[in-house]
Amino acid sequence: MGKVIAISNQKGGVGKTTTALNLAACLGILEKKVLLIDLDPQANASSGIGVNNINKNKTSYQLIEHTEKAKNVIIKSESPNLDVIPSSIDLVAIEIELVNHPNREFMLKKAIAEVKDIYDFTIIDCAPSLGLITLNALTAANSLIIPIQCEYFALEGLGKLLNTIKSVQKLHNKSLEIEGLLLTMYDSRLRLSNQVVNEVKKHFQMMVFKTVIHRNVKLGEAPSHGKNIVDYDATSKGAKNYIKLAQELINKSLVNGKSL
Repeated sequence: MGKVIAISNQKGGVGKTTTALNLAACLGILEKKVLLIDLDPQANASSGIGVNNINKNKTSYQLIEHTEKAKNVIIKSESPNLDVIPSSIDLVAIEIELVNHPNREFMLKKAIAEVKDIYDFTIIDCAPSLGLITLNALTAANSLIIPIQCEYFALEGLGKLLNTIKSVQKLHNKSLEIEGLLLTMYDSRLRLSNQVVNEVKKHFQMMVFKTVIHRNVKLGEAPSHGKNIVDYDATSKGAKNYIKLAQELINKSLVNGKSL
């Protein structure tokens, strides 16, 4: 049985897409079968993994609209064991088009039901908002990873996101769990970075991943080449961080009794 994980934070610039595409790629490198769903209209996860010349009629927009089946919009990436459902700018229309649909929060869950168990992990890159698209992701997911940058406004908006999660658990997805809080953009030389790490671990304790993603130039460069961080520079700190995160996630899933 495959596990569906949403990567979400309504704050932009926290390493959400970087985490989605590199975690998905690293899980594939560790021989897990992975599907990456790009649910951000900016489509950065799609281009960042090297999926560029896509058919605009076969994207996550058509998937959520139910005008195309999931198996028809899946693209095989160049990264091992990693398939992608790309996004496009058309996805911005979903918020308006589905506003009166009776099952608008469950469109994604229904759409991926036929394929999610083919994969060990389905990773969903959410838009930096708490709108209908993100709500679809949270309703379809088994769990959620929340990236938090090690900077001054790290915890700003986190309370709102946690309240949204409680609402989703109550109304749409009782089994939704928080997989973990992921600290990103960490710079050990900065006192502020260390303060944020200590503060987050103090407040959320076991909810925080042991792996911390360091600030790394290579992580910023890799997407412009359409490559995940391991393919771009396997020796970089960013590559080592995300391989470690993928392994931690696999181990956590095994401990929780999910055979992957």
